Formats: sequence, C-alpha cells, structure tokens
Amino acid sequence: MTLLPRHWDWLAIQPGDASVTIRKLVEAVRKNNNDARVSQEATYRFMTAVAGNFTGFEEACRALFASHPQHFHDLIKAWPADVRSYIEKLAGDSLAVSEIT
Repeated sequence: MTLLPRHWDWLAIQPGDASVTIRKLVEAVRKNNNDARVSQEATYRFMTAVAGNFTGFEEACRALFASHPQHFHDLIKAWPADVRSYIEKLAGDSLAVSEIT
C-alpha cells in the first residue's frame, strides 16, 4: 500500500499505531458497504413491486446501484409522493456510501 505524506501525518496522530487505524478504517468501510448493499436491494425490491411500470424505472434502478444520488432523485421526482418518500427512506444513505470507496 502506498500512502502520501499527508496520510502518514494523519495516521501518526491517531490513537494506536498505523496498522490499528487502517484496520478500523477498512472495517468501517466494509460495514458501510454491506449496509448500503442491503439498503439498495430492499429499495430495488420495493421499486420493482410498486414502481416497475413507472416512467424512468429502469434508469432509476441503474442510478440506484451506480450510486448516482442526484440522477436517482431526478428520475423518481415525478413518481407519487408517498411512493417516492418510501423509496428515499429505504435508500437512505446507500447512495452516498459508494462515493467513499
């Protein structure tokens, strides 16, 4: 693994050694990615059952799994408010997580 000097500087001020900090970061990202995937799958299942015939459904699914939040929200904004609200609740932060990795 190659780190830039600023990364080493940041690691030097963290509690524990660099190895401990890196392990914690990796575990946090793994957990967030797993949570995001579960959220994406639940959102997709609901969308398929309820919104499968709505305009932009397929493109919205692609945006969901590609973690393109703005495009996703743009595609579903014309859908009924209650459906859109529940979809956004199910998706939660899953759209933002992939930007980290």
